[in-house]
Amino acid sequence: MLEMGRASAGALLVALAVLAPAATEQTCGDELPPELVGNYSGLACAPVWNNFVLRYAQGKDNVLRVVLSTMYSTGWVGMGFSKDGLMVGSSAMVGWMGKTGVAHIKQFSLQGKVPSQVVVDKGSLVSNDHDHTVLVQQAKIYLAFQLRFPAPLKRQNVLLAIGSAIPVNDRLSEHQSKTSITFDFTTGSSSSASSFPEGLKRTHGALNLFAWGVLLPIGAIVARYCRRWDPLWFYLHAGIQFVGFILGLAGIVAGVSLYNKIQANVPSHRGLGIFVLVLGILQILAIFLRPNKDSKYRKFWNWYHHWVGRLALFFAAINIVIGIKVGTAGNSWKIGYGFNLAILLITIIALEVLLWTRWRNNSGSTGAY
Repeated sequence: MLEMGRASAGALLVALAVLAPAATEQTCGDELPPELVGNYSGLACAPVWNNFVLRYAQGKDNVLRVVLSTMYSTGWVGMGFSKDGLMVGSSAMVGWMGKTGVAHIKQFSLQGKVPSQVVVDKGSLVSNDHDHTVLVQQAKIYLAFQLRFPAPLKRQNVLLAIGSAIPVNDRLSEHQSKTSITFDFTTGSSSSASSFPEGLKRTHGALNLFAWGVLLPIGAIVARYCRRWDPLWFYLHAGIQFVGFILGLAGIVAGVSLYNKIQANVPSHRGLGIFVLVLGILQILAIFLRPNKDSKYRKFWNWYHHWVGRLALFFAAINIVIGIKVGTAGNSWKIGYGFNLAILLITIIALEVLLWTRWRNNSGSTGAY
């Protein structure tokens, strides 16, 4: 009986999974609400993303008529027009049903990624507010609006987003889900927008994580725990640190390019990154000022070089964690870096115990370098 119950429950879940899309999926075969038929009949139609369906038509006067629809329970739905497929610098039409049942549709200027920089009743879209309508029927929302452009639209970068919270005082909450597509208004075809910023973000993260999170800590480990193999340890240390610094510098260049592209508002990540870069440059410059082994200043140089290096690695580790968080890198990055950090810490603890044990037994010290 228990096995039969499990089988029945499994069959029921499969059936619900199969039937659910049929009950909720948006298609071009769905009829428009009667309230929209007068001004929005004869539109072309294309499914564009998830349950979003785009109906559109362009007139001879370069007026674009749009009806954007999707499944809806609460929150807001928006469609943006972008020059480069990015949010910042774009303008969007956003609609929602208020808590009192009053429909709202407004233009927003997307000047940044924080709510205060998403400005209502501003933007580059030319429209007549009287031609805009929002309807909610049968758990679907319809945003209907008309926009005038200087010329007929062809391939256009379009932003689609949905938020789960109802705007208060025309202030949009952060979107729950979003995408950027390139839509061809002449053929009705769409494709994902350029992944250049995402690729640049991954490059920035990967280079800096590998440089500051893997190579440079290994180089520091070699300097502290491998001095018995003189002078091999020194050449390994210098070589590893040089390669790590170059890769880290390349990662920072990618980060600067990424910032110029998307104007990300991450002051803590940028500030720590600049601080760590300055410490790294100081370490490189210190190499050219290294006194001889028998110099009375050598111990001061050693102290400076050791602690500035440790400070740089410490803040670099913090900044990597911040970068993974603000970059919404995902669990794979968190798990990967966490595993790497755990291996480094375990290795350092084990080697430190061995080093102090050897020092105590030999009552000696490691030589200056």
